[in-house]
Amino acid sequence: MKHMNSKVIAVCAAAVFAGVIGSQALNAQQAPSVKRNVVLKQDMEVPGREAVMLFVELPPGSAEGRHTHPTEAFVFVLEGEISQENEGKPTVTLKTGDVFHVASGKIHQAINNASVTAKLAAVLVAEKGKPLTTPVN
Repeated sequence: MKHMNSKVIAVCAAAVFAGVIGSQALNAQQAPSVKRNVVLKQDMEVPGREAVMLFVELPPGSAEGRHTHPTEAFVFVLEGEISQENEGKPTVTLKTGDVFHVASGKIHQAINNASVTAKLAAVLVAEKGKPLTTPVN
């Protein structure tokens, strides 16, 4: 009988351990995702070019992921605060009202380490039909 109780206790202990580990894994959520919304895409009078305006939301704890654009990007921080990594430049902290520029082909990303969602407006003048963003590992 003692041997049977030992097995039951061992099985219960293993189940509790698995439950604790499983609940920790469920609670370890992925970083929130960045939302990008094209609000205007318009052919320009410059042949082969289009203007693209984007609204970007970075929830707390999110990062865009390192990427490039085949054109220059002009960005305005509407709300919140971000850390901006930009190839060849030191990382800077930008807050509501700040603006920044990203040169064509430069690796960059915005990171939101703050406790509120950061909102950005971006304008790109791109070659028509080309992808606007290329992820970089």
